[in-house]
Amino acid sequence: MPLDLGVLISGSGTNLGAILAAVADGRLDARVRLVVSNRADAGGLEKARAANVPVRVISHRDYPSREAFDGAVVTALREAGVEWVVLAGFMRVVTPVLLGAFQDRVINIHPALLPAFPGVDAQAQAVEYGVRVSGCTVHFVDPGVDTGPIIAQSAVEVDPEDDRESLARRLLAKEHELLVRVLGWVAEGRVEIEPPREGARRRVRVKRAPG
Repeated sequence: MPLDLGVLISGSGTNLGAILAAVADGRLDARVRLVVSNRADAGGLEKARAANVPVRVISHRDYPSREAFDGAVVTALREAGVEWVVLAGFMRVVTPVLLGAFQDRVINIHPALLPAFPGVDAQAQAVEYGVRVSGCTVHFVDPGVDTGPIIAQSAVEVDPEDDRESLARRLLAKEHELLVRVLGWVAEGRVEIEPPREGARRRVRVKRAPG
């Protein structure tokens, strides 16, 4: 069965665009049931509308707490028949309200090789720190900030001449490729979170492809 996805965005939605393109050309066995943005001016909303995907704008400013906002998002996702949630440039820290509704079915794409440079503007953090290698990470979401179990990563060399914008452009291409690949693994039932060992972080196992 195809993955029934809900995609949460706050901005231009380039990772959403990569998902929609992969679904349209048959590279990803999924259906985007709903795109939710906390900002009415998010460019990704037009990408969704162009693909005939339903959209909802749910402003966090209309709710008294993060939990109340997440409750409204959960209601919209459930009404749309969503089973898996993708945070694709969603600039909000989600709460146990959302995570509990979609237990171990919320995935995020982050523009750094976690655990390095969590949080906002990881590209600028990498350039300022002077690293020679950066990259992107797809991970399950937990209550922390970019601390959930890592599913996959992809590396990018950082050139001495790079600034935040040039590194971000190269990372985006990797993000699009990696996110679609991981969602394909999920659709094939190949991604599992292993039972945690005492005192250890939870880890992800990706099973081999059949054949």
